[in-house]
Amino acid sequence: MVKVIATNYIKAEHIEAAKPLFREILEATNKEDGCLEYKLYENKDEPGLYVFVEEWESMAHLEAHFQTDHFKRIVPLLGGFAAKQGGVQVLSEFK
Repeated sequence: MVKVIATNYIKAEHIEAAKPLFREILEATNKEDGCLEYKLYENKDEPGLYVFVEEWESMAHLEAHFQTDHFKRIVPLLGGFAAKQGGVQVLSEFK
């Protein structure tokens, strides 16, 4: 099992434009094979801070996600709204 935490910082003037993209990627990704959880959280104390929390059956499923049309199209669009660079942590369960 693989967990991912992906942080996005969206400029205040682009938050409303980013919301439909967030909804679209959430809907499409949650239908992907191997996706156990794909949720988006927003920080109410820091407007523009959005955090994806993901859980995948395997690294292969996550890598397949990176190749989907919706990922390849939406992620660069969201990047254009970025206030600063976010980050991605790919985590595996401690054993």
